[in-house]
Amino acid sequence: MHDRPRARTMSLARVVLSSGRCVDLAELRLSSTYGGMPEDCPGYPCKPVNDMVIKGLLGTAAHTSPATPVHLVPPPREYPDQYAGAFGPVEVLPSVACVGSFRSTALDPSHDPVVYRSALTVIWFQPTARVPCECDAEGALRGVDWEGLARDQEL
Repeated sequence: MHDRPRARTMSLARVVLSSGRCVDLAELRLSSTYGGMPEDCPGYPCKPVNDMVIKGLLGTAAHTSPATPVHLVPPPREYPDQYAGAFGPVEVLPSVACVGSFRSTALDPSHDPVVYRSALTVIWFQPTARVPCECDAEGALRGVDWEGLARDQEL
């Protein structure tokens, strides 16, 4: 038999985490952070609106793939010098909300690497609609604690 080089999976991108682990981006959903604001929202970005946006993303991600854990990378919040409305000061999240399904090798070394993969759905915010890649992904995304958050799944 011949040893063949390990073929890269057909992922959208590969991200190298700060830990050195490579994770493959299998699915990515990008949306405008404030693009789908319901009519009953206060009308400006503030903490209650941002919390509602985040809660919606977490719920959708958990419902979409119930067997996969979901992790929120805490988003940076900016407080521009603007008039505070009835719901508090203006609080702005980055303009693009990202929900990514990541896969990597199994966490448990006793699992058969052909049959098992580790998986984690990650939610993060970024200023542009750029797909994360290799080592140039957002620092907070690269800092995800894969070993502590992901779960092995049998294929």
